[in-house]
Amino acid sequence: MLNKVIPYNIRKIILEQSKRANVGHIGSALSIVDIIAALYGEIIKVSELHKDSRDRFVLSKGHAALALYAAFFLKGWITEKDLNSYCADGSLLGVHPESTLPGVDFSTGSLGHGLSMAAGSALGARLKNYQWRVFALMSDAECNEGSVWEAVMFASHHKLSNLIVMVDDNGQQAFGYTKDVLSLRPLAKRWDAFGWDVSEVDGHNVQELKDKINSLTIESGPPHVLIAKTVFGKGVSFMENKIKWHYWPMSDADYKQALSDIEIIK
Repeated sequence: MLNKVIPYNIRKIILEQSKRANVGHIGSALSIVDIIAALYGEIIKVSELHKDSRDRFVLSKGHAALALYAAFFLKGWITEKDLNSYCADGSLLGVHPESTLPGVDFSTGSLGHGLSMAAGSALGARLKNYQWRVFALMSDAECNEGSVWEAVMFASHHKLSNLIVMVDDNGQQAFGYTKDVLSLRPLAKRWDAFGWDVSEVDGHNVQELKDKINSLTIESGPPHVLIAKTVFGKGVSFMENKIKWHYWPMSDADYKQALSDIEIIK
């Protein structure tokens, strides 16, 4: 069967569902589309959703959950009815992911906590002699949180080589550009200083992401981090690098233009 977990399909679902539900966080979800496509298209190994040996994934920037739900739908893990319940009363598909939804390993949303959970899961795999990998997707703004750096030190100390972190480096957060709120540049050097294996990648190049992840050594050595340079709101011209689209919902005219824009980069 052809892989349906491709960037265009994910972007289209994000736009459709955010418009139907009249909710924001659109730009944040669009920012990670290509990373999610790389991970759920070929990288993450899950033969059964509850099998112990499966790879784990933590969406630490939980407000971008709609991109994750899109991948779940495209993989056949949730139904169209499930998808269309996004943000409805009683739905398992909220603005932030909850572990009650099959496929979601950890509930997230409070920024700065996802890496700690991912590091614990990676250590758990080692203690159980399992070969599963743990992937965590963070925002660059999360690196403003002190708890992140505690987890960074913990993972490095324990040499959690089965832990692979991707930082969605789009340069902005809810109320401003990250460089103005609390700059952490150069970000790669900061992770390197704590003993991580650091790579800088194009966060919108699916093949580059897959090649880099597939090249990583998980049997021994330090944990891995990919600083993925991205564009907030990628693919929708009027959303790219615009702060307001962290929360703002679309009007009918916005929606029409957004659908047109993603056809161009299909």
